[in-house]
Amino acid sequence: MSIKSIKYRTLVARHRESVYYYAFSFLKNEMDAEDLSQEVWIKVWNNLDKFGWNKAKSWILKTTHNLAIDILRKRKMNFNEITENEVELLSDESYESNPGKLAEISSSISNIEDAISRLPEQLRSVFILYEIEGFKYKEIAEILKIPVNSVKVYLMRARIKLQEMVQPLKKEIYE
Repeated sequence: MSIKSIKYRTLVARHRESVYYYAFSFLKNEMDAEDLSQEVWIKVWNNLDKFGWNKAKSWILKTTHNLAIDILRKRKMNFNEITENEVELLSDESYESNPGKLAEISSSISNIEDAISRLPEQLRSVFILYEIEGFKYKEIAEILKIPVNSVKVYLMRARIKLQEMVQPLKKEIYE
């Protein structure tokens, strides 16, 4: 086994889940996320000697980000698709006796996902990387190639915008 293939297998083992979940958070479709993940790993293999080992995670996630954005632009994907989590929630038997609660939960999930999808691209990327993927400010800055202070500002703006978008929905539910 060559050193290149050992390095590649190590990177895949370490970052496979992050690549998939980041792709899925943008594309909202398992098959698209799997396809995008495969494209990322092909690019990693083809460029393995072009990035440093200590920068591999940033390079891989930046590649994932760029490919996801390309796919969304090409397909003009509608983010209002029902996700698998919602399908599982909708099919959960414990909610069968309370269809009102089920409808409320489904609507809330859909509204939150819709609000996130309507964030400007830069804010959405930072929000997803920080809140959903759990990356630190510095890691996000490396992935998106922006200053750490910009990451903090974008995250704050994303949270404010989301609160503004979700606030009217909360009033509707509780009135």
